[in-house]
This record gives sequence, structure tokens and C-alpha cells, in this order.
Amino acid sequence: MLIQYGAALGDYLYDVFVAKFDFWLAFGLVAQLLFTARFLVQWISSERAGRSVIPIAFWFFSMGGGLMTLVYGIAKREPVIIVGQAAATIIYIRNIMLIVKHRGKASKTLDR
Repeated sequence: MLIQYGAALGDYLYDVFVAKFDFWLAFGLVAQLLFTARFLVQWISSERAGRSVIPIAFWFFSMGGGLMTLVYGIAKREPVIIVGQAAATIIYIRNIMLIVKHRGKASKTLDR
């Protein structure tokens, strides 16, 4: 019985990752890797600071991975991915805008 489950799992993984491998699968995997990288960046930054921080790189990885995942969802016609990533990407972009706006004001204050 355990051997049958192992064989079925092997067949499933082969079907998903090898037999159906195409441009969109590669694109989607890269998008997911970018999206996952944001957590690594945040974790490393927090460990270095000794407290929880969210560096701007987190938002850029979020935006890049989110946009790529949105494109993937559109290409694959996946409404759940489209809705989720469209809304999330707007939030990522807005956070970057707020950070840039805040940094601009902070540098003006330092110049005075």
C-alpha cells in the first residue's frame, strides 16, 4: 500500500513538473521564487537589526513577484490568482510610493 502511494506521488510529480513543463510553468516558478525571496530579505534584515524590520527590498520583491504572478494568472485564466494578485500589487506599489515620499521629506529636512 505504501509503495502504491509512493508510485502515485511520483507519477503526480512527474506529470506536474516534467510532462507539463512549458514557458508558463517556468515563468510561474520564477514569479514564486521572487515572491518568496521577499521573506528571506525581511528575515535577514530583521536578524541584522535585532528587531523586526521591513526593508524597501521586501516591497520591490513583493511587487515583482506579484506582477509576475498576476501575468501568470492572466495567461492561465485563473480568476483567484488574478483577483488576489491585482489587489496585492496595488498595495505593494502604494507602500513603495509612501516609502519614497517619506525618504524625500526626510532628506529635505536633513538638508536644512
